[in-house]
Amino acid sequence: MSNVESSKTLAGVGSILLVLSIVPTAGAVLGIIGLILLLIGIKGLANYYQDNEVYQNSVTGVIYYVIAVIAVAVAIGALVFGFATILLLGFGILAFIGGLVVAFIFYILAAQRLKKTFDTLAEKSGEQSFRTAGTLLWWGAILTIVFVGLILIFIAWIFATMAFFSMKLQSQQPSTSQQYGYTPPPAPQAAQTSPTVQVTRFCPNCGAPVQPNTTFCPNCGKQLTA
Repeated sequence: MSNVESSKTLAGVGSILLVLSIVPTAGAVLGIIGLILLLIGIKGLANYYQDNEVYQNSVTGVIYYVIAVIAVAVAIGALVFGFATILLLGFGILAFIGGLVVAFIFYILAAQRLKKTFDTLAEKSGEQSFRTAGTLLWWGAILTIVFVGLILIFIAWIFATMAFFSMKLQSQQPSTSQQYGYTPPPAPQAAQTSPTVQVTRFCPNCGAPVQPNTTFCPNCGKQLTA
């Protein structure tokens, strides 16, 4: 239980650092550390819920974010190079626009993957703040081209932080037999015994079996004692 609690805490701290990524100068470093802690925490939660897709979606989302950042860097570099050479200014502008388009597409894909991660965590933990965070990330990514998108993303990570720290975890994991789909056979029932047991009598003269309340032996006719 302590391991999954640590995973929950790491994911929550990672979300806090992502909220603080807007801080000038140190924001980029805080964002990178936050993503690392978030992935480590989600990995532990994925193991706890035995659903590796939760972790895979988050990793894929982070990879898409990295691709988007690289695309933006390439676009800016191409534009600077175009202005520097003058002759290739047109090429630089086209490369800049193309890079921004690629970055926007991967940014949307990244938000979609993280939304799947948060939706799954909401379903498994019952903490609906995860679902709210995923929805805000999705719409924030779409509206990134306007200022309101960045505000939505900022609020989304606040909801994610609250969700990680307030999510309830069960005290026990499923047993090994339940994990592998094995159902133990039912316990054998105790044999039912008759409340009364009839004792068979035998004739002392000929040895033939007789009924308990019989007075004379039906075989030899000898009188039987009680």
